[in-house]
Amino acid sequence: MKVVLLLTGKTDAGYWKDALADYTERLKHYISIEIEVIKDVKNVKNMSETQQKEHEGRLLLKSLQAGDDCILLDERGKEFTSMQFASYLERKIQSAPRRLVFVIGGPYGFSEEVYEQSFERLSLSKMTFSHQMIRPFLAEQLYRAMTIMRGEAYHH
Repeated sequence: MKVVLLLTGKTDAGYWKDALADYTERLKHYISIEIEVIKDVKNVKNMSETQQKEHEGRLLLKSLQAGDDCILLDERGKEFTSMQFASYLERKIQSAPRRLVFVIGGPYGFSEEVYEQSFERLSLSKMTFSHQMIRPFLAEQLYRAMTIMRGEAYHH
């Protein structure tokens, strides 16, 4: 089983890239992980937020494979403590057919078409973070969950 972080758009700030790369490298000791980036939508200045979300949504849905277990990072998603997330992730890893896909949308969230796919939703906080910041935050929580599952000292 593989965990995939499906991301919309590139990360401009080097420190977010570095943090994501650090936790992704750590995760490789526990699980097979892949980062897939959907290219930024072009000419967004000529698009409404809805049009931008729709275009991103089509690209996201095209990137999914049959049988993927998808979880959208969404402000209206379910919240967990780190311990609860570790249990949730353990159940997912045991039951996911091939790929467990965490989807991080663009700055305006997801299109209605994406929401209509009935994917699960996960929120890392009641606060809103940029789509660039949330990437390493998610990777860190995945790493933390793996160390919790293994009984390692990272989580105190």
